[in-house]
Amino acid sequence: MPDRFFNPPLYLQLRDTLAERIASGEWKPGRGIPSEVDLAREFGVSQGTVRKALKLLESECLVTRRQDMFMKGSQDLADRFNNFRLPNDAAARFEASTLEVGMAEASEVECARLQLVKGDQVYRISRICSHMGRTFMNECASLPAALFPQLAERNLPSHRLVAIAQGYSVLLGKGEVRVSLGTCSPSAAEALNLAEGTHVLMLDRVVWTHDGRPAEWCRAECILDEMHYKVYLD
Repeated sequence: MPDRFFNPPLYLQLRDTLAERIASGEWKPGRGIPSEVDLAREFGVSQGTVRKALKLLESECLVTRRQDMFMKGSQDLADRFNNFRLPNDAAARFEASTLEVGMAEASEVECARLQLVKGDQVYRISRICSHMGRTFMNECASLPAALFPQLAERNLPSHRLVAIAQGYSVLLGKGEVRVSLGTCSPSAAEALNLAEGTHVLMLDRVVWTHDGRPAEWCRAECILDEMHYKVYLD
C-alpha cells in the first residue's frame, strides 16, 4: 500500500516540527519568528504549506499574528485558561498563591480524570487566587507525576499550569471545564472567608497536552462578586 496512506499532510508534519521548537524554547514568547519565505526555504516546502501550518498553530493558541506572526506573549499564555472577566469584559488579572505541593498515589477519581492506572503517582497542588487583594478562588489541582517529574523540587516561578508546562517544555492543548453551583467546602469557606454552606461557583477542569495527554485536573470553588465567567462557543 502506498506510503501516502500513512504519512500525514506536509502542513501537519511542519506544524508538529514548529511546535517542537516552541516547546524547546527556541522561539521565545513575544518575539518574532522567521517569515513564511524563510521557513519555506528552510524546510523545502511551499509558502502555502507554511501558511497552513502557522494558521493551525494560531488556532491552537501557540502563536498569534500582529503585523507579522509572533510567539504568544507570556500574559497571553497566562490568560489562555483564564475565563474570568471584569464588567468591561477584560480578562481579570489575578495572583495565584501556592499553599501546598505534595505527591501521592492517584485516587480512583484522579485515575479516571487523568487517564492513569492504579499505582500511578500524582502531584497535588493547593492554591488560592486573589483579585485586587481579595481572595476569590480556592483551587486543588492534580498533575501526573510522570509528566512533571520532581515537580516539588523544581524552583519554578509559579505553580499555575501554564508556568509548570513552560518549565518542562510541555505544550498545552485543549481544555474542558464543567461548571456547576454547589456549597463551599470547609477549606474553601476558610480561604474565602465564607460561612460553611454558602453557595459558590464550582469549576472542574481538565487540560490536555498538545499531543492529547491529560496534564492537569483542577477543582475550584469561586465567588465572583463583580466578575463573570465567560465561555466561548465555536
